[in-house]
Amino acid sequence: MLPTHVTNLWPLSRALLLQILEDRCSDRFVCERIWERLGYIDSDGVWSAGPETARDWVEAFPQGPQVIAERPASVRLTRSIPKRHKQLLKQQLQFQGYRIGELYPRRTRRATAVSWLLAWLAQREAPLVEQGPLAPQRPVPLDPVAGHPGDLPVA
Repeated sequence: MLPTHVTNLWPLSRALLLQILEDRCSDRFVCERIWERLGYIDSDGVWSAGPETARDWVEAFPQGPQVIAERPASVRLTRSIPKRHKQLLKQQLQFQGYRIGELYPRRTRRATAVSWLLAWLAQREAPLVEQGPLAPQRPVPLDPVAGHPGDLPVA
């Protein structure tokens, strides 16, 4: 049986993961999809480690880690993807990476987030459905380094 918080997760779909890769939603939205799956709990907009958050995540990040804005959080997320699932971006989304002119830390960290979400599904033997709810749609940022209004600066 799945823990209670797992049944209330935002549904993942191919369309949503492509929206994330295309930088058409806020960094905060991406983080929240990770946090809820790591067991962090939202209390009035503050995401704190919950009883189901793995101990190593709790110790490193008592509050939801900024996996887009902060390098240590992104590195930990990357390292937590099992080796057998590292190619899911290519295999399931046919994602070949960003071109040189599109290669910014925010975007590569978004790819890491999508890779982690795909691995999360794979570990549960859950299918990746084609369609589902999308994030509030935003245009691709004019400045991909700064991101969308309200996105935290990337360190």
